[in-house]
Amino acid sequence: MNEVFTTACVQNCASLNPKETTDRAEVLIRDAAAKGADLICTPEFFSCLDTQLSGLTTDPHTEETHPALPRFRKLAEELNKWLLLGSITIFGDDKDDRLFNRSYLINPLGDIVARYNKIHLFDIDIDKQEVYREPDQFQPGKEAVLASTPWGLLGMTVCYDVRFPHLYRDLAKAGAGILTVPSAFTKKTGEAHWHVLLRARAIETASFIIAPCQSGTHGIGTTFGHSLIIDPWGNILADGGGEEEGVVTAEIDLTLIQKARRRIPALQHDRDYASPATPIAST
Repeated sequence: MNEVFTTACVQNCASLNPKETTDRAEVLIRDAAAKGADLICTPEFFSCLDTQLSGLTTDPHTEETHPALPRFRKLAEELNKWLLLGSITIFGDDKDDRLFNRSYLINPLGDIVARYNKIHLFDIDIDKQEVYREPDQFQPGKEAVLASTPWGLLGMTVCYDVRFPHLYRDLAKAGAGILTVPSAFTKKTGEAHWHVLLRARAIETASFIIAPCQSGTHGIGTTFGHSLIIDPWGNILADGGGEEEGVVTAEIDLTLIQKARRRIPALQHDRDYASPATPIAST
């Protein structure tokens, strides 16, 4: 296993124009490759994002017909790079007309080696101006996903998943030392929670976190940016900053995973406990 490699987060500002957006994403991916990245990661909804930040297009596709997949599979092969497509919208099964928010990991041969359907869907009221109902449009994934890479096992997650630490702990306990979190965090929630949540997931699991995030204004919606690469001790190795598009890279030293896990072996210290009982009345 290669113990040191370079990863990159692409930070783009997607629109409802898939052609324009994917053209720009390709430019940024090529920039990341030129900077020496071995694993290049794009944000959630990297190819299309509407004003409500739902990622829907007027013409959703099946996996077999989605134009982004052959294009970026070919690009991964051309560049001889591993490529994480943060997520695209894909038609689900015949029993549910809602879509999947699906992340893809592509190897340097252009093969899709892993697919992950976002499990936890954004269903919140931040305030009267920001209401999000992903379950109205998307069906949740049902499986956690690990992928084999030259750098060990990689655990795949998407955006709102980051608020559910048990998923990350389960992935780490199953062997993952690298966890991807492609996102389209809103500016308001990002300012309050983004750095804290991602550093916490890195520290709890003693894993590298790679979290590319959308940035800028998409109609009436604004995403936070600040794509992050974090080491297993919680140190921020790269931060993409606010609303600008761009690429950030960092060197990943895999020996830091076991070093952190030896120093604080919390993954080995889980204990069973009884569920909370009825509160004891005060006297």
